[in-house]
Amino acid sequence: METWVSYAFVWLATVSLILLASRLRHRKFNRPPGPKPWPIIGNLNLIGELPHRSLHALSQKYGPLMQVQFGSFPVVVGSSVDMAKTILKTHDVIFSGRPKTAAGKYTTYNYSDITWSPYGPYWRQARKMCLMELFSAKRLESYEYIRVEELQALLKTLHKSSGRPINLKDHLTDVSLNVISRMVLGKKYTAKSSDHHEKEIVTPEEFKEMLDELFLLNGVLDIGDSIPWVAFLDLQGYIKRMKVLSKKFDRFMEHVLDEHESRRTTEDKNWEPKDMVDVLLQLASDPNLEVKLERHGVKAFSQVLRLIFNC
Repeated sequence: METWVSYAFVWLATVSLILLASRLRHRKFNRPPGPKPWPIIGNLNLIGELPHRSLHALSQKYGPLMQVQFGSFPVVVGSSVDMAKTILKTHDVIFSGRPKTAAGKYTTYNYSDITWSPYGPYWRQARKMCLMELFSAKRLESYEYIRVEELQALLKTLHKSSGRPINLKDHLTDVSLNVISRMVLGKKYTAKSSDHHEKEIVTPEEFKEMLDELFLLNGVLDIGDSIPWVAFLDLQGYIKRMKVLSKKFDRFMEHVLDEHESRRTTEDKNWEPKDMVDVLLQLASDPNLEVKLERHGVKAFSQVLRLIFNC
């Protein structure tokens, strides 16, 4: 009986300290308005399958700056032009970091791309690479012929289908993917190769499915990210899907990098970067980089470029 009473006393004392600390925190900070959180889950019960719509609905009630609780973590949400300017421009350095999530770990080679990497020397170098090399005006202008060729191909396809009903959305999606694929990877993976002797690493259908899955998994709200102590259970099955997708993309990206490196070796002195993977491989061989760009970093960047262009 004495042991039971001792345990009960310790438990009550712990709960009291937690409640006291919580009250002191609330007194110390002037927090934005928001819905009252539930124990453990916070406000996750208010977030539906489309989190951005759920947050928009809450902002209509609580204002352009509100706080919601995602499991163990408080989240401040800005949902107006003024709030976006304050967060993204006025205080951009403070908000430049991102929390480490399952998506960043499993789909971008352990946070190796600019989207998920933490703020620091690697992120700053990645940003510089994007501004000065990958997305410079000169670089994007050099790909104009790709956009022209794919647009002409679209017009030819539509002309052949004249007189019959067509779903224009599908055609425009294919054009977008073709342009991105050629700009980033050097060739189209959305159409069957005309060279019957060339072995396809993925079929066009598989390539599109992989991209769709990548988009989906980078936008889901995984419960384990908000409540870390249940992450190992993978309650929604997202982590399992991320691991499967990661293996598929790694196999594909290894093939792409091997092809580019082989072409670079063959052309030797006449070699010039023709696509963004070429540019990344060239940067990876630069000894003057502040932080060395490893092979997995090249693969992560190549992967996220398709996400950025397709947004």
